[in-house]
Amino acid sequence: MTSMTVHFRLNGQDVSADVEPRVHAVDFLREAFELSSPRAGCEHGVCGACTLRVNGEIVRGCLMLGVQLDGTTVDTLEGLTATGEIADLQQAFHERNAAQCGFCTCGMLMASQDWLGTAKTCSRTAIREHLSGNYCRCTGYEAIVDAVQKVAVARGLKVLAEDA
Repeated sequence: MTSMTVHFRLNGQDVSADVEPRVHAVDFLREAFELSSPRAGCEHGVCGACTLRVNGEIVRGCLMLGVQLDGTTVDTLEGLTATGEIADLQQAFHERNAAQCGFCTCGMLMASQDWLGTAKTCSRTAIREHLSGNYCRCTGYEAIVDAVQKVAVARGLKVLAEDA
């Protein structure tokens, strides 16, 4: 199969690499750039383990092809960690033991940061709803919701009465 060269911005760096048109973005990023945070879980877009931020929006890396990254800006957990963007969120996950086996953690952190960046107020219901597309088989979600709520409050979001 003929490969295509794609050029994009990955975690703040301009990059380019060859990719076959049939290769999913999650596999392309893992193989070509040796990233470990986007993970191929269900490969149907329902588990959230492959969550990426493309042009500022979270997407499922297993539902995109690598060739679709051409001309985009892509952030993975490695990039958000390197810039310190999610240091408080990672610390809260650690403190609450919200990352048990760790498989879902990258996608959970990406989705949590997305919610924290768009939410105007904080409720446990809203957190659960936003994270509902990310599966976790270990934590029972309460520790994850606790961690996200803690960061939301620390970042100045007002807690709604249902959670006060």
